[in-house]
Amino acid sequence: MSDPIAESDTVDATTALVERLIAAGRSVAVAESLTGGAVLAELVRVPGASAVVRGGVVAYDTALKQSLLGVDAALLAAHGPVHPAVAAAMAEGVRAVAVVGGHPADLGVATTGVAGPDAQGEAPVGLVYVAVADAERTLVREHRFSGDRVAVRRQALEAALALLAEAVAG
Repeated sequence: MSDPIAESDTVDATTALVERLIAAGRSVAVAESLTGGAVLAELVRVPGASAVVRGGVVAYDTALKQSLLGVDAALLAAHGPVHPAVAAAMAEGVRAVAVVGGHPADLGVATTGVAGPDAQGEAPVGLVYVAVADAERTLVREHRFSGDRVAVRRQALEAALALLAEAVAG
């Protein structure tokens, strides 16, 4: 049996993440493809998120990855949108475009992958890359999720938030 008092005292992971960002004074911007804005929506669900969340770009169409986020056209032509270097470039690109007061966002988060129902070129359903960039480094993780479209997108959201939490923790 669960303890209702313990449950009510539990702070969910996204709330804890936003609180850590606020405490560190670090801003974040999000670039999303397969998650379609879900990562940004999850972050802004938390009261007070406006102190650190700059905004986001949903670059669902591959061409927008280049025109809005600065992903290299040759990279996209050679590998397609589902590639670790594309995820890295998206995270770096969203930091660069989320400028406030002459300063880019401290952190950029990106998702790209295939939610299904069909594979995308050589990329199978469930292949997802998430990335987090700051001024010093870019972290990229490959995931191979299973399940239907909804399940893959949910797992991608969770993976992006987990990688952001890892980057914030240092």
